[in-house]
This record gives sequence, structure tokens and C-alpha cells, in this order.
Amino acid sequence: MKFRHLLLAATAALALPGAAMAQDSWLPTAAAQPVTGVYVGAGLGWNHLSNNNMTAKGRNALAYDAAGLSRQGNLDFKEGGVGVLSLGYGFGNGFRVEVEGNYRYNELDKLGGFPGRAPGVNAGSAFNRFSGEVQQYGAMANVYYDFQLPQWFPNMPVAVVPYIGGGVGYLWTDIDARGTRRGAPGETVDINGGAGQFAFQGIAGLSFPIASVPGLAITAEYRYMGALQSKYDGNVRNASGQLVSNGSFEVDQNHNQSVMVGVRYAFNTPRPAAPAPVVPVAPAAAPAPARTYLVFFDFDRADLTDRARQIIAEAAQNANRVQTTRIEVAGHADRSGSPQYNQRLSQRRADAVAAELTRQGIQRSAITVQAFGESRPLVATADGVREPQNRRVEIVLR
Repeated sequence: MKFRHLLLAATAALALPGAAMAQDSWLPTAAAQPVTGVYVGAGLGWNHLSNNNMTAKGRNALAYDAAGLSRQGNLDFKEGGVGVLSLGYGFGNGFRVEVEGNYRYNELDKLGGFPGRAPGVNAGSAFNRFSGEVQQYGAMANVYYDFQLPQWFPNMPVAVVPYIGGGVGYLWTDIDARGTRRGAPGETVDINGGAGQFAFQGIAGLSFPIASVPGLAITAEYRYMGALQSKYDGNVRNASGQLVSNGSFEVDQNHNQSVMVGVRYAFNTPRPAAPAPVVPVAPAAAPAPARTYLVFFDFDRADLTDRARQIIAEAAQNANRVQTTRIEVAGHADRSGSPQYNQRLSQRRADAVAAELTRQGIQRSAITVQAFGESRPLVATADGVREPQNRRVEIVLR
């Protein structure tokens, strides 16, 4: 079996992040919300399988001892490929859990070892006419944590979410390797069997949410996977092809290092609402400034964005121009979280807007501040739903 088609597909997938950025389809950082609910993922890429030492066991070991040969050999592998499919669930706070199926493939590069150790026995360890492959099938349970960079770097030009993870599970390994020893005694080694082992892995990656399809993200990640030592069926034949022994070979712990690109889709991601324009309460006969202004906030945040400061500055300028006698500032929240928490969050948002109005030259005594929590939504939703248009502060000029 060849893995070239899988590697070609992985190479093509590496172009996806650059193409998506060229199309200006990335979300602003404020919209990179934690994964909530069920998601699916897939990845494809390169796999490096470390060289494995192996030891003849049982009858094979006795046959090598009788021939004056060492019991120790080694298997070296070419670079290969890896594919992963996963099904997971995000808790909305950065943590995710998932189950994963994976497949890895590497061709045999070299079969060596089993040198002579007795006087008069060929001491060379080189084999010729060797061939083979190793295929690994894994089932893993993983835990991840996504770091929400916009919380610390609000001015990042694109949305990027670093994540780390780890997992444990089961790995089934099929080895098919054979080679003929050069010179006397000219024996052959044939390893052909499968074994299951406990497996573990560590993961580090980046995801890039795409604005045009809420819930879809491109991923790029590195994985290390290890598995315990195992035994595989094998036999030894003499130079004339006669069976000398039929036993097993013990192969050291597997060490895989993989680099993959992939896609992930979360089914429960809401489409972000466009920023609401300034909305006048009532039309005036002559051109006049708007009397009601809406300031929107990111999820679970009470700090002001650059757009929010622009809206507040416009409200302050219009208040001075039309000689407003009273300014009402009312804070609101969506229905994600408890009512008590949302009440406090809406109060912080209203206080932040009032402070900015004061900085813009409005007397604090002319401002009244109220907080309504989740009790007066702009868009009606079920409990627990994140609605961007309900995360707001209303400024009303009287």
C-alpha cells in the first residue's frame, strides 16, 4: 500500500489557511468564541516513526544462539502519513473532549542487526532484498483546552486559537517486514503479525475560525504518540530456504511524531450579528442628531471596543450640540449565564459607558445609570443562548 495520495492531499490542505486569509474571510478576534456543543474534525499529514530495536524470542532466539548470532536486530522506516477522524463536545469555557480514530502508515527503509558473535561466524549485519511496511490503527479519548487570545490581545488582525491536549487509548500495529542476510549463514528473517498496545499522545495546535461559515475552522497541529513494547510472529529460515524456527520478535516501544492540517466544524455556533447602526428614537422635522445610541460588547466582557468608543464620542458631541439636560445609560446582557451574574455584568457595562461619556466632557451629574441584566432583550432567545445584540448599553439623550 502506498501513502503518496494521502501526502499529496495533505500538501494541498496546507494551502487552505493562506487561501482563506487572501479572501479576507477570517473572523475578527472578538468573534473567536469557545467551542460549544458537538463538533466533528478531520486531519491529514506527515508521520515519522522512530527506528525500532527488536529482539528474537522463544525458538527464534534459540536458533540464533545455535548459529552464533546475536538476538538483537533493528527496523528503520521511511517517512509516512497519518489520517485522523474525531467526534467531540465543547463546554463553552475552552475545554473540549473527543473520541478519535487514527491511521498511520510507514514503509520499511532498512532491516539490520543480528550480527555474528562467535569465532568464524560472519560478523556482518547488513541485509539485502528487504521489504515491508507497518500500519497502525488507533482509537483514542482526548481532552483539549483552547486559549482565547482575544481576551489578552484584542487588536489581533486575525482570529487564531492555540490549543493543547492529550489522550490515551488503544493502538493496533501490523508489521510486515522481511530480509535476507548477506553471506554466511545467509538466513532470512520474516516478521508478519499484529499486536495491540496501550497508547498515549500529546497534542499542540492552532485553529483559525472562518467568518463566512460560523463553526468552521482550519486546524494545524503537532502530535506525539507512543505505544508500549509488543511481540510479533516471525520465523527464521536458512540459506536454502528451510524453516529453522517459528517464534516471535519483541519490538521496542513505538514513537510517532506527526504534523497535520485539518478542518473542524462545531454545529452549535451562532452566526455573529452585524454591528447595529445608530438608531434614532423619533424623526425630527429638521436635521438633528440621533437621540438613542447602542453600544455592543463581546461575550462576557465589559471593556469598550474601538467602535464602542466612537459611538459614545458621537453621543457626547450631539448631547452638547442640542443642549441635552439628561442622559440615560442602561446596561443589558444576553441569557447565557445566571440572572444574578448577568445583572452584575450589565451594571459593569453601563458604568464603563458612563465613565467614557464623562471622559468625553459630559458632567457626571447629567448621567443616570441603570442595569437591567437579561430582563429586557433586544432579541428574544431561550435561556442560555448567546445573542450578540443583547450584549449592549443604550444611551438615550433627553
